[in-house]
Parts: sequence; structure tokens; C-alpha cells
Amino acid sequence: MPRYRLTIEYDGTPFTGWQSQAGGTSVQDVLERAVAIINGGHSMVYGAGRTDAGVHALAQVAHVDLVKSWDPFKLRNALNGNMREHPVSVLEAEEVPDDFHARFSATRRYYLYRILNRRAPPALDRGKVWWLPVDLDSDAMHEAAGHLVGKHDFTTFRAAQCQANSPVKTLDHFEVARYGELIEVRADARSFLHNQVRSMVGSLRLVGEGKWSPRDMKKALDAADRSACGPVAPPDGLYLLRVGYSSAEK
Repeated sequence: MPRYRLTIEYDGTPFTGWQSQAGGTSVQDVLERAVAIINGGHSMVYGAGRTDAGVHALAQVAHVDLVKSWDPFKLRNALNGNMREHPVSVLEAEEVPDDFHARFSATRRYYLYRILNRRAPPALDRGKVWWLPVDLDSDAMHEAAGHLVGKHDFTTFRAAQCQANSPVKTLDHFEVARYGELIEVRADARSFLHNQVRSMVGSLRLVGEGKWSPRDMKKALDAADRSACGPVAPPDGLYLLRVGYSSAEK
């Protein structure tokens, strides 16, 4: 059976997340229904990252095995035609070797978190940013973010329901930058714990508001205790930017 890699964009607002689960529609559900129409039956779609409910993606990667070969251009168009009523779009499709796996072949995940820092609420970006009308010190937030870069025990920033075998992860980059009213938080690593990015961003908010000093972020990390984490940021502003598949891709 030929295997295809799909690059996917989606608005996570109406979904229960990437992964299929009882009680709602996931991005995976929508894709698998679209695949079933052209494949003559169900075939599982495997994603590179299990984004939570409300989290968006600019370039999620998935793979699927089909019963016959497809021209990638026609496959992309056929899948998109079958998902017209949903905010999901296949940007690219390509045939890949049988040993390619969207999740296990990935070497890096890149995330972006967007904060709209102004008094007026968002109109066009409602549900796509975290609106914080209180002035934030983005320089202090950037300094605080630097304390989390590297290999650490991230228990403080790990959801209670996280299923990872170990809380130890290596955070390669974690940066904060302001662009006018928009604050962007960028993070990349080989893999992340459940809710890790949103937990770290929620704690950065406390730094930005002056309730924590940048060094308090380091203290929270060293505590290795979930109770030391600030309030978790909402999913609205979080995006899976892209997924890397070679050690040379940074």
C-alpha cells in the first residue's frame, strides 16, 4: 500500500483536538472520513503532534496508507474537496517510503504562541490569539524564557494527565518578541510534554505583569512541582508551526 505524507493547516477552534476521542469531532476524524471516501474504506491517519482542543496548525504533518497510488496534486484536491465544510486544508501531499512515520520520524516540533497586548479586544483574530489588555513587559518575559532553555525536568510545566514516560525534555529554543501590539512566543524541541507550551506561556504572563521576576521562572522550574506553575494559557493563541524531519533542519 503506498504511503503519503500530508501537510495540513487547520483552525482548531471547533475541534476536540487532533486525536480521535469520544464526545466530539477531531481533526483526525475529519481527515479519516475524507480519506475513506477516496479509499473505499477506513485508513488511519497518523499525525506528528497531538494538538489539544482549540489549538491551531499551520503545517501539521500526517501520513496515511492508501489502497492505490495517487498523483499527489489530485490527492490533495480530492481530500480538500471532501472537507469543504471544515476548517481543515491539505496544503501538500507526497508519496513517501514505507518506513516514514509522521510522529516517530520527526526530529523537531516548532510552536508559536500569539498574545494580543492591547486594550481593545480582537475582532478579526478572535479565537486566534490570547487577548491580554494589561501592559506586559516583553523584555522581562524574554529573559525569563531563557531560564527554561536546555535539558530539564519540566514537571512544573507538565499536565497531570500527561502520558510521557519522563518529564525530562530538552527545550532548544524559547523566545519572546514584541511586534507592536502582538507578542510572539516561539518554542522548539524534539518533543514536548502535554500542555508544556501553554503552561510555560501562562507563567510568562506573570513575569510580563510584574507579579514574577524573570528569576522566579527558574525557581518554578527547579521546584519540579505542578503547583509552582502559573495559570495555563488558553489554547486560542497556540499554533503548531511546522515539523522537522532531519537533524540538519533547525
